[in-house]
Amino acid sequence: MAALDTNVLVRFLVQDDTAQLATARKLFRRCVDAGESLFVPITVSLELEWVLRSSFGFDKPTVLQTLSQLLSSFELRFEAEGALEMALAHYGQSTADFSDCLHAALAGVAGEQPLWTFDKAAAKVDGARLLTAQS
Repeated sequence: MAALDTNVLVRFLVQDDTAQLATARKLFRRCVDAGESLFVPITVSLELEWVLRSSFGFDKPTVLQTLSQLLSSFELRFEAEGALEMALAHYGQSTADFSDCLHAALAGVAGEQPLWTFDKAAAKVDGARLLTAQS
């Protein structure tokens, strides 16, 4: 199974480069025709959210919808898919950044909680806890 970098998914999603979009689609078709899926590392998922939001102006609901649609795609297989699904759920319900939600979800899946943080917004995510002098 081959893996994808963030830029391939970005080209596929935002369709801002015709040549690269055509190449990405060709790769997806080739894998589907061969009955294979493409692997998406967790770091690519994290970077993808950031790029869509910061470079392309996707708002939170659009990011959530886009990542959820990718997760349901049979052409893609995501690293730590359960944690990624949890992170998306937390992100949709909190003021924390997606990265904080993902950190807490990965820690939870690993059975390593709480995720200690100085970030007050991140501390509101299930599985995270604010680190204070009294902690």
